[in-house]
Amino acid sequence: MRYLNFLVLLLVLIPIKAIALIEVDITRGNLNPLPIAVSPLSTDNKSNKTLKEILKKENIGSEISIVVENNLKTSGLFNPLNKDAFLQEPDIAHLKPRFEDWSLIKAQALITGKVTYQDEKLRVEFRLWDVLAAKEMMALAFTTVPSNWRRVGHIITDKVYERLTGEKGYFDTRIIYVAEEGPKVKRIKKLAIMDQDGFNTKYLTLGNELVLTPRFNPTNQMVTYLSYFRNMPRVYLLDIETGVQEVVGDFPGMTFAPRFSPDGKKIIMSFAMDGNSDIYTMDLENRVVERITNHPSIDTSPSYSPDGKYICFNSDRSRYQQIYIMKSDGSNVKRISFGKGLYGTPVWSPRGDLIAFTKLHKGKFYIGVMRTDGSGERLLTENYYQEAPSWSPNGRVLIFYRETKSDSEGKGFSAKLWSIDLTGYNERLVNTESDASDPSWSSLLSN
Repeated sequence: MRYLNFLVLLLVLIPIKAIALIEVDITRGNLNPLPIAVSPLSTDNKSNKTLKEILKKENIGSEISIVVENNLKTSGLFNPLNKDAFLQEPDIAHLKPRFEDWSLIKAQALITGKVTYQDEKLRVEFRLWDVLAAKEMMALAFTTVPSNWRRVGHIITDKVYERLTGEKGYFDTRIIYVAEEGPKVKRIKKLAIMDQDGFNTKYLTLGNELVLTPRFNPTNQMVTYLSYFRNMPRVYLLDIETGVQEVVGDFPGMTFAPRFSPDGKKIIMSFAMDGNSDIYTMDLENRVVERITNHPSIDTSPSYSPDGKYICFNSDRSRYQQIYIMKSDGSNVKRISFGKGLYGTPVWSPRGDLIAFTKLHKGKFYIGVMRTDGSGERLLTENYYQEAPSWSPNGRVLIFYRETKSDSEGKGFSAKLWSIDLTGYNERLVNTESDASDPSWSSLLSN
């Protein structure tokens, strides 16, 4: 099923001037999460019976509400209330909530909904209510094929998140990563993709060849990655929707860290020859290669700013590995990191305001952020080994991978994906079917 085949119907949007009394402070993380009630979506008996046969789910309305509830909880900004405390039946609440009942359990916001099956399509309505003001804030409906029911839950969460925080959500997204199995000294690595909550995992390669650093195209569901073919590194393009794969180009030296430009028309990467590494771009339409840096040091891990005008990268041109920025044509190179330790894997935020990075200092690895001029450095998390941060499309959450120590035989080793928000308070393990590394977050699928 192609992800773009999704119909969204707008029913009601409350005018902007009808401002709700509740709001979520996105800068405070999970210090004061908003109490929110997510009522199970009601389903009529006929629809429920048919959907149960199609989807093998006991009650699809309840399943969708669980997706919404889990998304809100993992954001760290919301506190979904226990359904056992709900006093009103889902179908009645969807028509007209008794706000005093929801106030009694300390809910400040309420989500209700209804699921029907008609014309072989799944139709889902939902409403967001301000309990304190006793008003409806938003009402939407979605029509799609039944197998897309989890996506409906993610899109509902995005709409709720945006209405209550004022910023776009990041739930209707996917994450591509390297799935790993086996001992550390002999790992099998495959490309894998999943929904941002860890469900619907699919493997895109067989594990016959080593794969590294998959990265999403910001404009579509294309991926670039590095793979070793007969022990030679190659940069590939992969269309996730069609499965079509092609080699970007064969280079006589080592290529690594490929990443798309913001418009998706170029790939920027590092290219090493004779012990030196510089940054190059390739135009994907005409395959013209352009050298961006020309320096005797090691320049690598380039990442564009969202407007495409600048590039951040790491280099040892000051003897120790630090972060630099330059114009997209390679001019005006400027060092921006000056703290103690080694800095690497810089990634420009989609918002344009921050650069995420990995830092090694006194034997520990940190994931941190700094402003684009290098000021305001904040270290969000530390561990034995962790790296490769990737931004959520709204620039509020980072996903990265973390390794554990192994013994002399490589036993006890593991690699897992973790996420953390910009407050540094909401750190979570991201569930994967196997060990995982090198994550990359997609743009919103419903854009």
